[in-house]
Amino acid sequence: MKARLLKFFKDWMLVIGMFTGAGAYLVYMQIPSIHTAGPILEIICRKTQPILLFLMLFISFSRIEPRQLKFRKWHLHNLLLQVLSFLALCLTVVWAMHSNNPAAAWILRHRVLFESAMLCMICPTATACAVVTGKLGGDMAQVVMYTIIINLAVSIVVPLTVPLLYPQAGISFIAAFSRILAKVFPLLIMPCLTAWAVRWLLPRVHEWIASKMNLSFYLWSVSLTIAVMMSTRAIIKSGVGIWTLAGIAIVSMACCIFQFWTGRLNGKRSGSRIEASQALGQKNTVFGIWMGYTFWNPLVSVAGGFYTIWHNVHNTRQLYKRAQ
Repeated sequence: MKARLLKFFKDWMLVIGMFTGAGAYLVYMQIPSIHTAGPILEIICRKTQPILLFLMLFISFSRIEPRQLKFRKWHLHNLLLQVLSFLALCLTVVWAMHSNNPAAAWILRHRVLFESAMLCMICPTATACAVVTGKLGGDMAQVVMYTIIINLAVSIVVPLTVPLLYPQAGISFIAAFSRILAKVFPLLIMPCLTAWAVRWLLPRVHEWIASKMNLSFYLWSVSLTIAVMMSTRAIIKSGVGIWTLAGIAIVSMACCIFQFWTGRLNGKRSGSRIEASQALGQKNTVFGIWMGYTFWNPLVSVAGGFYTIWHNVHNTRQLYKRAQ
């Protein structure tokens, strides 16, 4: 009975995490007496999330030797798809801002949908992607390498486009680059350096950490619960009409399906379908939400909230099929 119960929780951990996160915020909304604790709870969530992401990537790097991090052909294909699609959408909006064409007026009326698609396409690979890839039988090192590549690319591409989209925002390339790098470095570079330092200086500790791969999965489940809770908050607090929300939901779902599918095609020739699909489709939506409300229209961050739901539904389905 105990073994069956543990298997149930392991198979459905992501679904449980998603419903727990959404349910927790909805319950909070219905109890006015605890609303005064809201700011404190938000701080706790925002402080806890980076710690969980750091630990997950630290464990992933502990299982990967530096020589395993090699550039693959599918890395270039995924990178070009993300960057070029983002730039194409961006330039479309910029053209509409400076044109009197009737099509330009239509684009500007639906600008939030275009920017939502931009966010979903350029959002970097999730820190937890290596954990899911490993569970699906893929090569974690390939995904970790792409996670590093796309995060560095985002640090350059997004700051270049911010002044074009929001010329009055007063955010220079250097300022935007510094803010993004300040987010990327602690959550991407530091876990890598720490894991390799432990590997060389404390080999027994490294061996013990590397054997705890399941711990990453459970850390991810907790991180997912917090992410869904914050995403539910962003969606409810957005204060926009149902049709706008529906449009953002559809755009984010379309981007999710497209990227998982295209990533699978990109990795097919090199036998890396799982790795390329996960690296392109599974996003760091916490980082994406932050980019949305920091550099673009805050409403765009809602797209990251919806994307959290879609890519985790897909991951749950894959993990369930793998377990059968």
